[in-house]
Amino acid sequence: MPKDASPNGGATLERGSSGSVQRVSGMQTKLHCWAAADPGRRFDDLFNLVCDPATLLMAFVRVAGNRGAMTAGVDGWTVAGDLGVVGFLDDLRTQLKTETFRPLPVRQRMIPKPGGSGKLRRLGIPTIADRIVQAALKLVLEPIFEAGFLPVSYGFRPQRRAHDAVADIHRLGTQGYHWVLDADIEACFDMIDHTALMDRVRAR
Repeated sequence: MPKDASPNGGATLERGSSGSVQRVSGMQTKLHCWAAADPGRRFDDLFNLVCDPATLLMAFVRVAGNRGAMTAGVDGWTVAGDLGVVGFLDDLRTQLKTETFRPLPVRQRMIPKPGGSGKLRRLGIPTIADRIVQAALKLVLEPIFEAGFLPVSYGFRPQRRAHDAVADIHRLGTQGYHWVLDADIEACFDMIDHTALMDRVRAR
């Protein structure tokens, strides 16, 4: 339980979270089934699912449980700040519904790249509110787009990790395959064509 909620707010948060888990899980299951059954289906009215109190609550729980939850964005707030969770989420929902929500600039930090190369990479730290909205969008969009991925795709997907890809390579090695191609797209997320990417999102 985050320290930021008042006693009454905390009780409300705890009471609502188990029902929210079931509600969001049911929503995700339906979206995934519909997407898998009809690869050409275009989903409408997803905005109301993003703004649903249950979705926003689950998004907050995910953000609060992340390793960077105590790192503030440009507004200085963390999940342990004196923000009052229930009121904060109600206000965020109102901003989304009235289309007055505006993301704030991302705080930039340079951190060492893994592997001891001495090189640095840029890390962007959004505000807590922005992270919650992003997490809510992910809760709604992920089950739809997951339905279109191939089983052999492992990168940045739920319940999949590098060890699963390695195990698949070992399995294929027993079936007569002898080569592994290791490649990397430099600065992929920086260089990707956002117009083309958003066109693919809109098509769905």
